Amino acid sequence: MGSMQLGPVTVWPSSLRPARLRWSPRTVPRSAFELYRLTLLLDDGPAPDPSGRAGTFGPRVLHLTDGSRPYRAQARDGRERRAVRAVGVDFPKALLAVPADRVEELLGRPLSGREGVGALLAEFLAGLDRQAATLRPSDAPRVGRVLLDLLSAWFAQLLEAEAGVTQETYQRATVESLLAFIRQNLHDPELTPPAIAAAHHISLSYLHRIFQQQRRGETVAAWIRGQRLEGARRDLADPALRATPIHVIAARWGLPRASDFTRAFRTAYGISPRESRARALSGREE
Repeated sequence: MGSMQLGPVTVWPSSLRPARLRWSPRTVPRSAFELYRLTLLLDDGPAPDPSGRAGTFGPRVLHLTDGSRPYRAQARDGRERRAVRAVGVDFPKALLAVPADRVEELLGRPLSGREGVGALLAEFLAGLDRQAATLRPSDAPRVGRVLLDLLSAWFAQLLEAEAGVTQETYQRATVESLLAFIRQNLHDPELTPPAIAAAHHISLSYLHRIFQQQRRGETVAAWIRGQRLEGARRDLADPALRATPIHVIAARWGLPRASDFTRAFRTAYGISPRESRARALSGREE
């Protein structure tokens, strides 16, 4: 079992032999009472069940538990020797943009990670497991915020589909899902508003409307450009990347045309990418 601290979120990649697991509030810190734990199974394996029954779900199934309540889980077959891989996420209840009484409806149920925002969340968690060694300390808070956005968007989507959350909550969750999708695909130069709308099965006009409503008038294209430029600026200031050509860094952030990148960078920051790099690196060395 590993551990990644991503701001207020803790991620637990694990590989366990089939076993019985039990969570008892009497034996855990009281701070755990303020947390939800979401577990993504990457193989057939144990499923925590707050009712006290032992359950088993297949791969790409997620399940949610409340840190203040007991649960137990059991592997499908204790005679098997292969390990069960999973990724757990502990996150504060207070930071979830969905009412607690609505989240109650999702506890202890098998939740699909194969479609919609659930699939996006599952891919994100599986990617964290694979890329944990490459994340820098400065990445942790940003990745944690993305993960919280995805969680809120997914819960809102599930609840809206079943019983209906308010239109405002649904729109906010949709935009959070859009932002998470954009962040994951900033490297793709084909990331455009039409492509984003198509990936989320919404119209282009609806995408623009809810984005500007939730982002106080900011357009989708402007937000994408700003995120790409800020990512490139951070990389230009990174001493570990001093030997990487500027055009390569720009291309990694979805800006393959050097002249367009330089022009947009100067407009945003008042100096060229080369000047920005020189200032940042000289400042670090002083």
